[in-house]
Amino acid sequence: MRKHLRKVKETSRYIARLIGPGVITGASDDDPSGIATYAQTGATFGFGMLWVALFTFPLMAAIQEIAGTIGRVSGKGIGTNLRLHYPRVLLYSTVSLLLIANTLNIGADLGAMGEALELLFGIRSTPFVILLAVLCVILEVFLPYRKYVPILRWLVMSLFAYVITAFIVEIPWGEALFATFIPQITFTKEFLMMLIAVIGTTISPYLFFWQSAQEVEEIHATPGERPLIHDLLHEESELRKLRVDTILGMALSNIVTFFIILTTAATLHKNGIGNIQTAADAAKALEPLAGKFASLLFAAGIIGTGLLAIPVLAGSAAYGAAEALHLPTGLERRALKAKGFYGVITAATVIGLFLNFLGIDPIKALIGVAVINGVVSVPLMALLVHMASNKKVMGSLTIHRGLRWMGWLTTFLVALASIGYFVSF
Repeated sequence: MRKHLRKVKETSRYIARLIGPGVITGASDDDPSGIATYAQTGATFGFGMLWVALFTFPLMAAIQEIAGTIGRVSGKGIGTNLRLHYPRVLLYSTVSLLLIANTLNIGADLGAMGEALELLFGIRSTPFVILLAVLCVILEVFLPYRKYVPILRWLVMSLFAYVITAFIVEIPWGEALFATFIPQITFTKEFLMMLIAVIGTTISPYLFFWQSAQEVEEIHATPGERPLIHDLLHEESELRKLRVDTILGMALSNIVTFFIILTTAATLHKNGIGNIQTAADAAKALEPLAGKFASLLFAAGIIGTGLLAIPVLAGSAAYGAAEALHLPTGLERRALKAKGFYGVITAATVIGLFLNFLGIDPIKALIGVAVINGVVSVPLMALLVHMASNKKVMGSLTIHRGLRWMGWLTTFLVALASIGYFVSF
C-alpha cells in the first residue's frame, strides 16, 4: 500500500513538473468568458466553425513561444522591454488597453463562475461572486509564487471536464470531422464577428504578458538560473523545453475549444437553441438534452477554469502596469515589497466584481472583450515579433527565421480577420 501511494505521489510530482508556464497560459485561455464564446459559436453555427480550433493552434503556439522566449532570454517582461527600448506612447497605450480588457474579462468570468455555483447549489450567485473575488485576491497577494504555482498547475485539470462532456452526448463524428478539416466560411457580419471573437479569445494580449512574465518568475524562483542572454551554455536545452511546454499548452487550449464547440453544436444547435448568454446558460441548456451529469460537469469546469484564469488576467495586468511604471513586480515578492503590483491585482479584481452589479448584457460584454482583444492583439503581435528580433533586447539569441515568419503570418491573418469584421458593417 505504501509503495502504491509512493508511486502515485511520484507520478503526481512528475505531471506537475511537466506543467510549466506554457501549459498554465494555454489552460487559462479557456476561461469562463472564452467558454461562453465557444458555446455561443457551437450553438449558433453548429459544426461550421470547428475548423477554427485547428486553424488557430499553430498561430497561437508560435506567438506564445515568441512571448515566452522574450522573457526567458532577456530576463525581463514585455512591459519592461517596452519601457527600455520603445517609445513611451507605445508602452502606455498598450498597457492601458490591456488593463481595460482584462478588467472587463475578470468581471465576466466572476459572473459566470457565480452563476455556475448557483446552478450547482441552488443559491443566489451574488454571495458566490463576492467570495470568489476575495479568494482570488487573497491567494494571489499572500501566497508566494513557488507555493501559488502548484495550485494553478492542478487547476489545469479542470479543463478535461469539457473533453469528458463531449463523450457523454451523442456526436455525429463523420459530420464533425468533415467540418473540422473542410472549412465552412460565410462572409456575413454575424459569422465574421464570431470568427474575430473566437480568435480574440484564443490569441489574447494578456496571454503574451503572462507567459513572458512567468518565464522571468521561473528564473527568479530556481536557484542558479539566469536569463539566457547571460547563460549561452544552456540556451539550446532551455529553449527546447520552453517550446515543448508552449506547444503542449496551446494544444490543450485548442483541444478544449474544439470540444466545447463540438458539444454545444451537437446538443444546443441541433435542438434549435442558438442564444447563449453565458457559460452557465450553456450548462443549464445541456441538462434536458444531455442529462444532469453532463450539465453539472460543464458547470464544474467553469468554476475550475475561472479560478485559474482570473489570477492570470489580474496578474498579467499587474505585470504590464508595474513594469511600465518601473515598479517592483513579481508574485514571489511580499505584498509590502510590491505595493503597486499587488495594488493593480486587487483593483482589477474589485472593479471586475462591481461590473457584475451594473446590469451589463453579459453576452455583449463577452463578445465585445473578445473583439477588442482580437483587434488589439494585431499591433501587439507585430511588436512582439520585432522585439524578439531586436538584438538590443535579445542579444545574440534573436528568434530563428521560421519562428519569425510564423509570427508575421499570425499577425497578418488576425489582421485580415479584423479587417473583414469591420468591412462587414
